[in-house]
Amino acid sequence: RRCGLAAGRSYSGGGAYPSVSLTCPLPGVPKAVFAAAEGRERFETRVTVLENGLRVASQKKFGQFCTVGLLINSGSRHEAKYLSGISHFLEKLAFSSTAQFGSKDEILLTLEKHGGICDCQASRDTIMYAVSADAKGLDTVVNLLADVALQPRLSDEEIEMTRTAIRFELEDLNMRPDPEPLLTEMIHAAAYRDNTVGLNRFCPVENTDKIDRGVLHSYLRNYYTPDRMVLAGVGIEHEQLVECAKKYLLGVEPVWGSGQTKDVDRSVAQYTGGIVKVEKDMSDVSLGPTPIPELTHIMIGLESCSFLEEDFIPFAVLNMMMGGGGSFSAGGPGKGMFTRLYLNVLNRHHWMYNATSYHHSYEDTGLLCIHASADPKQVREMVEIITREFILMAGAVGEVELERAKTQLKSMLMMNLESRPVIFEDVGRQVLATNTRKLPHELCTLISQVKSTDIKRVVTKMLHKKPAVAALGDLTDLPTYEHIQAALSSKDGRLPRMYRLFR
Repeated sequence: RRCGLAAGRSYSGGGAYPSVSLTCPLPGVPKAVFAAAEGRERFETRVTVLENGLRVASQKKFGQFCTVGLLINSGSRHEAKYLSGISHFLEKLAFSSTAQFGSKDEILLTLEKHGGICDCQASRDTIMYAVSADAKGLDTVVNLLADVALQPRLSDEEIEMTRTAIRFELEDLNMRPDPEPLLTEMIHAAAYRDNTVGLNRFCPVENTDKIDRGVLHSYLRNYYTPDRMVLAGVGIEHEQLVECAKKYLLGVEPVWGSGQTKDVDRSVAQYTGGIVKVEKDMSDVSLGPTPIPELTHIMIGLESCSFLEEDFIPFAVLNMMMGGGGSFSAGGPGKGMFTRLYLNVLNRHHWMYNATSYHHSYEDTGLLCIHASADPKQVREMVEIITREFILMAGAVGEVELERAKTQLKSMLMMNLESRPVIFEDVGRQVLATNTRKLPHELCTLISQVKSTDIKRVVTKMLHKKPAVAALGDLTDLPTYEHIQAALSSKDGRLPRMYRLFR
């Protein structure tokens, strides 16, 4: 048996190729490292709490790169005592100049040395600073994250640039052909009137000039405290991450000082129900020469439950069972064509452009809603169809339908958790909320245990609540909120007869 590149061999094609053994390593090539099959302990998420209350969570994952970030229990829901829009500002200001780094470019160049990228996302209840980079650069990455979160300069120039960026984003939001982000804001505002998750996630235009360094520091002093933070990492050793956390996040004096917190909002979400309507001309929203038809968008929602409750899993299965999407994909294979909103709505009513189910869940509440779009002249019928689907949720659930929804949910869960950044966010959010993490196989077991009686039970509880309604576009034919509420409490989801006679 010969190894190496010495000998040549002729092939019928006429070319000469080196005779390389398939069982000998190639000379000069680094030794390959392969992923090994390990026991279940490989999937365990390890959590350590530091003396200052900061939690450090890590998850092993084979590969050269890691994703590390800081998740902070801070978001638009905590802005009740402040100007609305602070979280939006902080998201845009992230990874700007800090005590150590003179500019955003300097930060990006530092990350580039380790093949790294960075991102910041603010939601209603969490703000997340994350970096994906080579695992060998962990020390640099944690140092950078600590500096970005606790030592930002927030210069006048950066704040002014952020104001401009936010104004542009708000304009873009109102001009977009796809109004889903706007409708999501509206349905939350309707469901939780002026409290917690009902507060605007985007900065209102009138507040862009009012938010300055003083306002930001006042907010940060209360919410950017170690006990409200989790340093999460995927693809690194736990001990190494803990050492870096102690080095850069223990005993650090933030730039805004470490005074006593006094304005922390600990309100529990209060579901109110209600309607938010925005009359808008949607007849000319095309960005190019191909015209987009004029549509009216309706979103109807009902309170579900918190992700900490046992009913969260049945609600997740219910949401998957409803499914839906755009009419464009209604007939394509693998597009969720067996879900209820495809079978009962999009496949039967060709004039409906969209019918999609969404489930938003938080620490203390949740919202299950259906978004539908149609021509303004057919709004009344569209509302009737959607309310009927809510009523039908409480009816019989077929065994095949339920098993399909459960299998689809487990498949989506496992596929999403193939991605390192998704694992990072899952680890961080779960540890931030519960100090521990339910592993994928545990969640799959819980999903498998959901029965049709569980679906019926959670739906019955949900239908006793007042609906939340968001409506956007030409609303001439929109039924009143009272009629929608009456339809949801009827047996067939139809609008009251009096409404039909005199409309």
